[in-house]
Amino acid sequence: MPPHNTCIGLALHPSVYIASWIFFSNLTILFNKWLIDDAGFRYPVILTWWHMTFATLATQVLARTTSILDGRHTVKMTPQLYMKTVVPIGLLYSGSMVSSTLVYLYLSVPFIQMLKAAAPVVILLVGWFWGVEHPTRKMFCQIMLIVVGVAMASAGEIHFSWPGFVYQVAGILFESVRVIMIQSLVSSTGLKMDPLVSLYYYAPVCAISNFVLSLISGWSSVEWTHAAEVGFWMLLLNAIVAFLLNVSSVLLIGKTSGLVLVLTGVLKNILLVIAAVAIWGTPIALIQLIGYSWALIGLILYQSNWEESSEAVRTSIRRITNFSRHRSRKPWLFVASVVMSLLLSIAFIRGGRAFLSESSATKTVEGADRLSSSWLTWIHVKDGKWWVGKD
Repeated sequence: MPPHNTCIGLALHPSVYIASWIFFSNLTILFNKWLIDDAGFRYPVILTWWHMTFATLATQVLARTTSILDGRHTVKMTPQLYMKTVVPIGLLYSGSMVSSTLVYLYLSVPFIQMLKAAAPVVILLVGWFWGVEHPTRKMFCQIMLIVVGVAMASAGEIHFSWPGFVYQVAGILFESVRVIMIQSLVSSTGLKMDPLVSLYYYAPVCAISNFVLSLISGWSSVEWTHAAEVGFWMLLLNAIVAFLLNVSSVLLIGKTSGLVLVLTGVLKNILLVIAAVAIWGTPIALIQLIGYSWALIGLILYQSNWEESSEAVRTSIRRITNFSRHRSRKPWLFVASVVMSLLLSIAFIRGGRAFLSESSATKTVEGADRLSSSWLTWIHVKDGKWWVGKD
């Protein structure tokens, strides 16, 4: 008899897990940005509370009906350990989510991703202060590439907002402390969990803390007609997409090497910037493009072994130069390269046009207003009653 925990997903190619993680990660960010900035649901704290409430219910159901959360049985969780580890890490997770969601009110998605490139620098500094990281001269030079690149990208942002910048830095700081605390706890207590099991334990803490924050931030002043205009099903779909991101993260673990994960993360961020430019026509200056590219190079050098990176580059060059001999075996490599090149070209041209056009920002806002008031507005309130469809 075959083992009970045999998973059919093990037969899938690693590229399937990589593609699903990139898809749900970018879709979650774009979806949140659309809800907050375009659809009119300008309550980021309440949105994060809704995400964590849904995640709490979903993980509880999965734990009782499937084997996907069986990893929690290997965690020897006690009330003392819960208060010592889960609660503080959950509070930091909550602070990271709230800050990173509030930033959508002020900054564009491409600029947010450019700022996020500085996260490894903050993690290294926090780890150094915590005593778990010991930077070398080589690491310092690598993170300086990231710092210079992010500074160039910030200097070229034409819609810079100090509140948005502060929220993004706060989100990175919360996340950095959380990562270092998890690293410290794993080494001292042996407490190690996959992302979905972590969500199983952290989600209730985050849901409660986010609910308290939403009360403090003015729950009573919320205009619930905005939620009605967006529609319950749209908010439910948003929570499902955010939860599937955590599921795809679990499925991705152990399927690829560390170098591939680093390069996948870089590709994900590039695709997200392209998607944001294509959707909103976000203006991008040339100095931002150069700065972001500089930061990504530093990120790859910092998060991966130089020898592995060099060998990967040499292997890629050999495959490209020998493409004519392998064309019949792997034509999809050529197709993917062509598609990616076209996407990059279209996104940059469109972003450049938006940057050069004086009225581009106004046109983008008007386009967003038309989008949020058309077929995406399913449920609304009129004369004290709920209506489905357009006025």
